[in-house]
Amino acid sequence: MSQSKRRQENEWKIRKQTQRPHGKIKSLEQLSEEYDAEHPGK
Repeated sequence: MSQSKRRQENEWKIRKQTQRPHGKIKSLEQLSEEYDAEHPGK
């Protein structure tokens, strides 16, 4: 029981450490698709 709780806390710490401050980094393709959606007619 205590082992699973320890594992949960460890996974939570790892998750916190690997967080990106501004969300997931998008690929250039995704960015261009979003830009095209926001700026039609170019």
